Amino acid sequence: MKNFNSNSTLIVWGIIAIFSVTFFSSCEDQVSSTYTYRAMMPVYLQMSDFRTNEALIEPGRQLENPGKIYIYGDFLLINEPQKGIHILDNTNPSSPISLNFIKIPGNVDLAVNSNMLYADNYLDLLVFDISNPRAIKQVQRVEDVFQNMITDASSGTFMTLKDTVLTGESNFMSGWWGGNFFWNRGGMLSFSNDAASVSGGESYGQGGSMARFTLMNAHLYAVDDFTLRVFDVQDKEMPKFLSTINLGWGIETIFPFQNRLFIGSNSGMHIYDATEPSSPTKMSVYEHVTACDPVVVNEQHAFVTLRSGVNCRFGVDELQVLDITNLYQPKLLKSYAMLNPHGLGLAGDVLYLAEGKHGLKSFNVADVLAIDKNQLEYLKSLKSVDIIPGPKSLIVIGPDGVCQFDYSNPGKLIQLSCIDVKNPVVV
Repeated sequence: MKNFNSNSTLIVWGIIAIFSVTFFSSCEDQVSSTYTYRAMMPVYLQMSDFRTNEALIEPGRQLENPGKIYIYGDFLLINEPQKGIHILDNTNPSSPISLNFIKIPGNVDLAVNSNMLYADNYLDLLVFDISNPRAIKQVQRVEDVFQNMITDASSGTFMTLKDTVLTGESNFMSGWWGGNFFWNRGGMLSFSNDAASVSGGESYGQGGSMARFTLMNAHLYAVDDFTLRVFDVQDKEMPKFLSTINLGWGIETIFPFQNRLFIGSNSGMHIYDATEPSSPTKMSVYEHVTACDPVVVNEQHAFVTLRSGVNCRFGVDELQVLDITNLYQPKLLKSYAMLNPHGLGLAGDVLYLAEGKHGLKSFNVADVLAIDKNQLEYLKSLKSVDIIPGPKSLIVIGPDGVCQFDYSNPGKLIQLSCIDVKNPVVV
C-alpha cells in the first residue's frame, strides 16, 4: 500500500473486525452458546471494477441484512448495506410486495428527489430514474465525490469493509456486541431522515433518524465521519458537487428542519443554517459526553438519544431534551435514563424510541419535563433500531426485519405486517 490518504475510522473498524475474530476464537474455555454475528473485514478493490457496468436491476428477493429504509409515495425502499436497494410496493402496508432489487456494491445511503433516486456506490454518487419502479434506469454517475475511504489514485485502488457473517462461542461475545455493531461509514446502521415535502417543484421521500443523506431546497447534503458534502440537485438528473465542509470527528447523522441542518456526532449536535442552500453556515454546537447520537426536532425542542457501545466510545444510555428556541445557544432541559436507545421518530406530541434489543417505547412529550411519567407503550419483544412515522403506517426496522403498525391510536400499536430477514443475527 502506497501513498494512501488514511481515514482513521476505517482503519480502527478494520482492526476491531479482525480483533473480534481473534479474540473470540481464543476464548473456547468459556463456551456455553454459539452466536452468529456480523463484522466488517477490510478488503482492497479496484475503482475500475465497480465502474465498468451500470447497476443491475434484479428480481425482488428476501431481505438478508436490512439497513436504511425510505418511503417515497406508495413505495418502500430498503437498503441492504454494501449490496444494494430493495424496491417494494407498499400501497397496502398490510401486504408489501417485493418488486425488484438494485444491485449497488458499497451502497449505504439513499434519498429520493422527484422520482430520482440518489445512492452511493463506494466513491461515487449514482442517479436512478424510478418514475416507473418496475422499470428502473440508471441515468448518471458522479465520480469521486465520497473521498472518505483509503484510496490510492495512482493505482486506482481503495479500501473498504466487507460485511461478513461470523460465528463465535462465548458468553462474553453476546454482552460485548450487545446490538451495537452496525456498520456504515461512521460505524453505525444508517437511515435516511428526509422530511417528506413538496416545495419548489421538488418532492422528497421520508426516512428515519439515522440519515447520512438528506434533501432540502433542491440540495442534497451528505455527511461522513468528518465532513458535510453539498450537492446542487436543481437539475435532478445531474447532481453538481459544490463543496465539502469540515465538521470535526465522529459525525453520524443529519436531520433537516425549517432551513436548518441538525447534525449528530459522537461528541455533540451541530446546527447549520441552510437558508442559503449552497453555503450552509455554522450556528452552534451543543456538546455532550461521547456517545452515539441521532436527533429529531420540532419548533422548540431537539430530542437526542445517546447510547453506549463499543462503536459509540462506550458512552451513556439516555434521552436528552434540548431547548432550541435560540438556535445559537441550545440548552439542555432534562435527561432521561434509557436502556440502549437508538433511533427515534416524532409524530406530533408522540415520540417513538428504539431501544435496540430491549424493544420499542413511545412517550407523550407535550410536557418535556415529565416524559418519564408519560410513557404510552413498551413493546419489549420488538427489537428496534429506527422508526419512520409515515403517512400510512409506523415503520419499525430492526435486526429481525421491517414491521409496520397502525398508529392512529398512539397508545396501542396494531401490527399490519412484518418482512422477516433471511438470516437474523444476535443483538
